Amino acid sequence: MTTVSRRNFLKAGTAGVLGAAGLAALATRPAQGDSPPVDVHPSHREGHAGNVMVGDVDPNGVNQFDPTAILTDWDYGKVSTLPSGQTLREYEMFASEKEIEIAPGVYFPAWTYNGRVPGPTIRCTEGDRIRVHFVNGTSHPHSIHFHGLHPSGMDGLDPVPVGGTFIYEFDAEPFGLHLYHCHTLPLKRHIHKGLYGGFIVDPKGGRPPARELFMMMNAFDTNFDGGNEVYAVNTVGFHYLRHPIQAKVGELVRIYVINIVEFDPINSFHLHANFFDV
Repeated sequence: MTTVSRRNFLKAGTAGVLGAAGLAALATRPAQGDSPPVDVHPSHREGHAGNVMVGDVDPNGVNQFDPTAILTDWDYGKVSTLPSGQTLREYEMFASEKEIEIAPGVYFPAWTYNGRVPGPTIRCTEGDRIRVHFVNGTSHPHSIHFHGLHPSGMDGLDPVPVGGTFIYEFDAEPFGLHLYHCHTLPLKRHIHKGLYGGFIVDPKGGRPPARELFMMMNAFDTNFDGGNEVYAVNTVGFHYLRHPIQAKVGELVRIYVINIVEFDPINSFHLHANFFDV
């Protein structure tokens, strides 16, 4: 008799192993807004050894955030100009505790920035002044640590107490794709629970125009035994298999990918039926 563990059951039949198969593919059809939910062809299901979850997660239900919207939901902050002429971008960040649905009927007690996992995708231009007003509304100390360059006092190593506030302020540099996350110990637990997000610093000269998408590869240990059961991009397992990302043939697509998966030594990004430059 073969013993099936809870983790193996979830991986094989409920949420599956993402790799990046959960993205399905960038469908080569005219991009005309979000595509409706699609059924999974039996050949695709069999090709991934049955690793396709059953059902769908309503973004307007428990979560109140949509993985499809997160692909292009850039937060440029409240913009003003300092007396020096430097651009100031101000952001409001609120840490809260929230149960989220990561697969149909599978719930996870998350810690969130602004009520979603991943948190807002902060975007700016190199040299902008960033000012983040942070409020810790949870029952645990938390902080925000931004990757990139900043003064030591803005590093997020000092936890903000329960009910406390802190203002992070620094100049955005260098340009590129960065991560932000809680830096309170134990670090792995605070990140795994959902306190992370993307931080994109655009070069002053800009980049060639493209269809831009943000993808956070994440995973969830639903029974807290130190191993993941559900794998996803932007939190909901196999969301893009049910809601394919559409792109036009010949269209330049730029994907900002971050791997925040804890407990696993490595993760990969694999795109079906296409060749692309990194």
